[in-house]
Amino acid sequence: MTALVVAITIHEFSHTLVANGLGDSTAKNQGRLSLNPIRHLDPVGTVMILMAGFGWGKPVPVNPHCLSHGSMGTTLVAAAGPLSNLTVAFLLALPIKLGILDFTGLQFYSMRDLISGGPLDLVSALITLIIILNLFLAVFNLIPLAPLDGSRILEGFIPREKSASYVKIQQYGPVILIGVIMIDYMSSFSILGIVMSPVFELLLTIAVG
Repeated sequence: MTALVVAITIHEFSHTLVANGLGDSTAKNQGRLSLNPIRHLDPVGTVMILMAGFGWGKPVPVNPHCLSHGSMGTTLVAAAGPLSNLTVAFLLALPIKLGILDFTGLQFYSMRDLISGGPLDLVSALITLIIILNLFLAVFNLIPLAPLDGSRILEGFIPREKSASYVKIQQYGPVILIGVIMIDYMSSFSILGIVMSPVFELLLTIAVG
């Protein structure tokens, strides 16, 4: 749970940092330019973390009219979150790349197994978990459906004459996303798995391989 909270905090902080750097201090004025997790945790998202092991943070407020570089400014702010998670994952993977720590894989261990294995095994398992969570968050948020960052990133590349149509389509993004998650949860057919797995596995291989 701690690893997920840290990943969410870094993600939302990075949105705020880039938005402030591009001229929009809206989020900064609300105290979001902080690495304090309390500033970024959403009440419902936090409950989901506690109950389901996965949740979300509070969306960072952005005023696109205050951002420099026009629509590309919005794209840069949106991209900051996933890029921050990728950066954390690749930096933490360096000790594994160098052979200092082991990559424990996608399996999960009990605390007794971790403690009995020694301090290096414990650190290896924790680092592996943080890497996996950050890569998962990055890939998930790059899906081009509102309210995920991918929808805002793609928006910056949509021709101006098509932008109104794109916004209308994205109004259905949350409904589509919830529907996909429900299908994945209630059946053995994983749409998200099909979409995300190739990218996730490629990034994981590059990071620790």
